Amino acid sequence: MLEDRTLAGFSATPWPTAYPKGYAVVDVETTGLARDDRIVSAAVYRLDARGEVEDHWYTLVDPERDPGPVWIHGLTSEALRGAPLFADIAEEFGARLADRVLVAHNAVFDWQMIAREYARAKREAPVRQRLCTIALAKELGLPLPNHKLESLAAHFGVVQQRAHHALDDARVLAEAFRPSLLAAAAGGMRLPLLECLPLTEWSDRAVPRQSSGGYGGYRQSSWRPSRKRPACPYPNPGRYEVGRRLKQGMRVAFSGDTSTDRELLEDRAVEAGLHVSTSLSRLTSLLVTNDPDSGTSKVVKARQYGTPVVDEAAFGQLLGDVEPADGR
Repeated sequence: MLEDRTLAGFSATPWPTAYPKGYAVVDVETTGLARDDRIVSAAVYRLDARGEVEDHWYTLVDPERDPGPVWIHGLTSEALRGAPLFADIAEEFGARLADRVLVAHNAVFDWQMIAREYARAKREAPVRQRLCTIALAKELGLPLPNHKLESLAAHFGVVQQRAHHALDDARVLAEAFRPSLLAAAAGGMRLPLLECLPLTEWSDRAVPRQSSGGYGGYRQSSWRPSRKRPACPYPNPGRYEVGRRLKQGMRVAFSGDTSTDRELLEDRAVEAGLHVSTSLSRLTSLLVTNDPDSGTSKVVKARQYGTPVVDEAAFGQLLGDVEPADGR
């Protein structure tokens, strides 16, 4: 951990007025990584503007299905018996997130899981921005061997006690976030904040509870889901031109949050004959993002390559009238 005299030096530095007034450091443990997976436990450490801990909170959550990779989070069906449903804790959880920036390690994952749970509960999480500590570590140029939480913790001398326990992971992240925040403030650095959009359209498939021997078909070595698509049958006709129609075969990439579940949006693009790309290159026809000033790698590359950019609403309209590929 940073020495007290170093922290004192940071504390004396004029604080950037553009920085958030408070943070909610969050960790959730889940039944898996897919869009139909559920939260089994959640923890929040609330921090003030300078990263000092105000309070913390933890809860188990009944996922209404098999708990998934028990060998990771340690929460069996028996341990979760009698736990509240997410709908039962949504209000209290939301009160701890309200008017704060959500901070998490690989924040896009935690936010997407939280957003889906709130959508299922027919509510909206009171979160407008998030900050990923992986992105912050990169901006600070921390000499980490990898982007695991344990590496970030070790860099700042924070001791993990129970890895993959939501409360301890949130504590570790809160302790590592404070010196990161102070270092960013001392350098006058712009924080890598991203917009959080609640889900307004999403889908799930029912996943039953399993008997005590199960875990939903997950295996310890291969529980991460994969999403493979057939190759696009149409050649890439080139870049999208503003004011014209999309054409089958165009390569489309997405960046940032969408109010429609990302996989649903991708499915619709594929059904229209477009090629959905997970990365952005000079061959990309169009980038879809609701936050063109976010500074994500795709947005930066789109600027470099001159790739056209549209938001989700405009893309939805374009999908309604896609031009057939040549020869159709």
